[in-house]
Amino acid sequence: MSNRTVLIPGVGKVLLSKRRGAKHLRLSISTRGQIKVSLPAWTPYSMGVVFAGNQRDWILKQLADHQLQLIMPGARIGKLHKVVFSQNSTSDNIKIRVKDKAIEVNTKLTADSSEVQEKLQLACNKALRSEALFFLPKRVESLAQEYGFKYQEVRVRKLVSRWGSCSKNRTITLSYYLVQLPWELVDYVLLHELVHTEHLHHGPDFWQAFKRVLPDAKSLQKQIRAYKPTIQAL
Repeated sequence: MSNRTVLIPGVGKVLLSKRRGAKHLRLSISTRGQIKVSLPAWTPYSMGVVFAGNQRDWILKQLADHQLQLIMPGARIGKLHKVVFSQNSTSDNIKIRVKDKAIEVNTKLTADSSEVQEKLQLACNKALRSEALFFLPKRVESLAQEYGFKYQEVRVRKLVSRWGSCSKNRTITLSYYLVQLPWELVDYVLLHELVHTEHLHHGPDFWQAFKRVLPDAKSLQKQIRAYKPTIQAL
């Protein structure tokens, strides 16, 4: 695989990545805002430049959606944690500790500085993962027993394009960003994946089974579209 970074007017820096086995051009944007075009190995880089340029409007919209939210003092992260700042430090070091109910920041820098925000993002992800590991497997087990579902195991990951998934062997993988949702939407996702242990598709059978355990599933589906798997500092 070979890479090349180019600057496209009106778009910005774009990583062009040639991949063996790729059959089509593919455009993606990471959670950090990196724009990437994957190309088949035989494709000239110039095709990737044209491809990205033609998708300018879509890219700009996605970049706006990917813009990281500032995490300020007093912000609530997940169900348990609160961001607490202390500016008593006289050194340039940024000290951040994740406790049971607090994310403690000690620095002489301002909260909105890029250095502080970068480390806060990491700390918030750590806090959310900890909360998700505490809450989600227990809740899946409870719902499975209540409605008679069987699953293999529950995994917690940093999923940014979906809230959860279910494999053929009934392994449920959940985004740790789930713990930021209202509880009724958390249960919506968990039941969604539990129904997938019996119906690994989104056909009529799936929705009939889903509505049997959650009659307002369609309404909740509309509500969850207002959220994204990313850090929400409230």
